[in-house]
Amino acid sequence: MEQSRRRRQLAYSLLFGLWLPSCLTQTTPSNTGMTTPKPSASPQPQIERLRVRLAGFPRKHNEGRIELFHKGEWGTICDDDFSISNANVLCRQLGFVSATGWTHSAKYGKGQGKIWLDNVLCNGGEKSIEFCKSRGWGNSDCTHDEDAGVVCKDERIPGFVDSNVIDAHVDENKIEEVRLRPVIAMAKKRLPITEGVVEVRYKDGWAQICDLGWTTKNTHVVCGMLGFPHERKVNRNFYKLYLERQKSNFHIHSVACTGTEVHLAACPLEFSKPNATSSCGGGMAAVVSCMPGPLFIHNSGLKKKFQISSNVRLKGGARVGEGRVEVLKNNEWGTVCDDRWNLQSASVVCRELGFGSAKEALTGARMGQGMGPIYMNEVKCLGQEKSIWNCPFRNITSEDCKHMEDAAVRCNVPYMGLENSIRITGGRTRYEGRMEVLRSDSNGTQSWGLICGENWGTNEAMVACRQLGLGYANQGLQETWYWDNSNVTEMVMSGVKCVGNEMALTQCQHHKTVSCQRAAPKFAAGVICSETASDLVLNAPLVQQSVYIEDRPLHMLYCAAEENCLSKSAAKANWPYGHRRLLRFSSEIHNIGRADFKPKAGRHSWVWHACHGHYHSMDIFTNYDLLNANGSKVAEGHKASFCLEDTDCQEGVSKRYECANFGDQGITVGCWDTYRHDIDCQWIDITDVKPGNYILQVVLNPNHEVAESDFTNNAMKCNCKYDGHRIWLHNCHTGDAFSEEAERRFEKYPGQMDNQIS
Repeated sequence: MEQSRRRRQLAYSLLFGLWLPSCLTQTTPSNTGMTTPKPSASPQPQIERLRVRLAGFPRKHNEGRIELFHKGEWGTICDDDFSISNANVLCRQLGFVSATGWTHSAKYGKGQGKIWLDNVLCNGGEKSIEFCKSRGWGNSDCTHDEDAGVVCKDERIPGFVDSNVIDAHVDENKIEEVRLRPVIAMAKKRLPITEGVVEVRYKDGWAQICDLGWTTKNTHVVCGMLGFPHERKVNRNFYKLYLERQKSNFHIHSVACTGTEVHLAACPLEFSKPNATSSCGGGMAAVVSCMPGPLFIHNSGLKKKFQISSNVRLKGGARVGEGRVEVLKNNEWGTVCDDRWNLQSASVVCRELGFGSAKEALTGARMGQGMGPIYMNEVKCLGQEKSIWNCPFRNITSEDCKHMEDAAVRCNVPYMGLENSIRITGGRTRYEGRMEVLRSDSNGTQSWGLICGENWGTNEAMVACRQLGLGYANQGLQETWYWDNSNVTEMVMSGVKCVGNEMALTQCQHHKTVSCQRAAPKFAAGVICSETASDLVLNAPLVQQSVYIEDRPLHMLYCAAEENCLSKSAAKANWPYGHRRLLRFSSEIHNIGRADFKPKAGRHSWVWHACHGHYHSMDIFTNYDLLNANGSKVAEGHKASFCLEDTDCQEGVSKRYECANFGDQGITVGCWDTYRHDIDCQWIDITDVKPGNYILQVVLNPNHEVAESDFTNNAMKCNCKYDGHRIWLHNCHTGDAFSEEAERRFEKYPGQMDNQIS
């Protein structure tokens, strides 16, 4: 019997080995580099990538009970024969570099459903747990008391997109989707739809919910799911007249939400019995009316009534309604630690900012790290609080939390249909290509047109990528000649100028009538979108601590003069005699984002600077300016073409970039590039500056040459006092670190952020 089984398996292996390569030659491009997986003893490999998630409570984002999605159902792994090798394979599947440990006996709580795998034996090098030996799918003699868990090293595999999400584990087979079907003619025409009959996806269509016993708590949950922070009263009598003439198909007989649930499926539900004669006797289909947040209200009068929180904000998110949670205390912004962070607390934040309930509660700085104080730990909202500040929480002690544990959210937002009015075409992936916009002519006929590429840049591309739901813009392209694969040739939009935070390109400034100097299709605007982006922030306290004045002899400044690091009057000096007075300080530039910061220019275009002995990869990386009381510059400096490298990194992060020997240049996530006070050009030439009070301003990546998730923290400012001999800096802070009130006190005149005099 055993010999017969082995012969069958050998025949299968040979057949599989012959058949798969021939299929690949027919269907797979030659440059994919795809290899044939070896058949494992058990279980058999699946064609679709196996989904793996961490679950349980209490836990952090990098630990938890292992759950696998197989045959349409989530299940667990038994801890029999479990090992660190198994944990390593699973952690890599989850996007972590490795495992630091594993757990047994349902440490993170007992799972539900199937126990999919038992007696799993990995060697540690497998691409997926499905390629390890085991008893086979669903073959187990365990109970959920033996559910296995893993603890992963809190370092992500570079480029791994899936987030670490603590989400609502509800039975999604009950209710897949919920919508409001508008009845009033006006409501049908405008998005978002805020009022209508509540319907749930059922079989191949939609079904209604009986409103007997329906409460405002149920309405609150439905509105939250659909992206609305509040509910409104609805005229039930009006709808009763309409619905009496309609045939309703009731799938749910009653709902009993507490109001804090983030999904209707998490509420107690009673389903209608198929053979019942009356599934909603005396009642009608449930109708709901929701109040949208300020971003989604068309009526400006209503916007004034709805005040969103001024002491909570989201930072670093690519899409509307997502980001790192930051809270304001004593006029300074700080972050929230992810210990015990869950959907109830996340939903309170989402609703107070004018969105719906939380879709996901994210941990482990999945929206980038903050730089300021960490104000809250172990936040325990019940779900009905008006603000996160009303929730119980613990204050932070220095050893409690690091910014690697910053909490973040993804909120439910109303469906606006914005992605339907633009598209990307011709790219190698769905993340890149030429921008085309939908337009209607006088007859109402809809067709596609191009956007003029003149002055199209990172800010505009950011808005386009956001509108399409594709994350951040990696680049805005002014020429896209190699993406001309459609018959769309007419320019229909020009002069697009965005701030960068708009939800759609139509919200940006643009010409009323098209005016484009280079109207050929190859000069159409294009984008390269990305799920992640870098985020540079200057260490403000270090600038304040390291500042001093040096009178430097001219004969030591030839290299600096060649790099244009001195003020204009230096050209008239009596070289090599005399000196220049320099305001010197150290810069420590952190990348707190989710992608490495790399120069836009390829290494083929970097310029060798013999004097300083390194390649320059960017024209201007940083502007240093001294401003007077009316906001104009009295002195300036800049880090011209720049050598970017990892000087140091936080614990557990490895350096990737080094300038020496024509090495790669950039700043790794979790690392920083330090420019000490004593190196060339790390200064402002203040030779011609008179004693007085000034503002020192440093702006990183001033021309937005490289995409970042957040440009508002690129500027740093300090109050500066100069008496002609010594200099003092105080109140050094990044541009978005203070409250508006504190910023007004800091500078009584309009500052300038873009190196232009305001």
